[in-house]
Amino acid sequence: MRLARWDNRRVNSPAKNTLFDRIHAALPQTQCTRCGYPDCAAYAQSITSGNAAINQCPPGGAEGVQRLAAITGLPALPLNPANGAEGPRAVAIIDETWCIGCTLCLKVCPTDAILGSNKTMHTVIESYCTGCELCLPVCPVDCISLENVIGENTGWAAWSQELADLARARYAFHGTKARREKIENDESLEIRAIEKPANLPAQSLHTDPALLEKKHAVIEAALARARAQRAAQSPDTPTPGKTR
Repeated sequence: MRLARWDNRRVNSPAKNTLFDRIHAALPQTQCTRCGYPDCAAYAQSITSGNAAINQCPPGGAEGVQRLAAITGLPALPLNPANGAEGPRAVAIIDETWCIGCTLCLKVCPTDAILGSNKTMHTVIESYCTGCELCLPVCPVDCISLENVIGENTGWAAWSQELADLARARYAFHGTKARREKIENDESLEIRAIEKPANLPAQSLHTDPALLEKKHAVIEAALARARAQRAAQSPDTPTPGKTR
């Protein structure tokens, strides 16, 4: 099973070279978006460019701010309450009695910590869950809750560099998988679209050759746009805000 491999892999800390790398590595990698950015890398990039303060990460807490201050040379401000409060580590728990198998939580989980499929019960792999809370608002039957698994410790005292490295690696894998699945889906749609013009005269209710030619041109134009978009979103294309 693909997910089980992560239990047996040694996840090394990422290389810390540029300012962005050092800032990114100092974040807890929960990918919770509470900082106001779509992920930890985007927040790190904004700090690097001077567009974000270093006190916007509740999971990192006060110690996280101190770490970022040491890296950037900026003063260690109190955690911004607008981004939330520092708290203990929590993991998502799914009440399987109420779960309807809608898969909405699977789609938003940044570390693929939720197992399940369409119309089957879902469950959370505790060691992979970062407590990001992104699954809570998408659940249509409110069957997901958070459970404190660490006691009174908060921030980095409730987290660890090992867990952060694992979360970062799993998030990278999640993104790669999502891009691959999109490419495969786009290619499948393209094959169907290519087959459509060949059988257009037989399948269409229209018989006017000029109208059929126009529809053929529309399909070809759509295919060209899809190919260009897929090329731009290729895994080999660098993601804005991230370094290789």
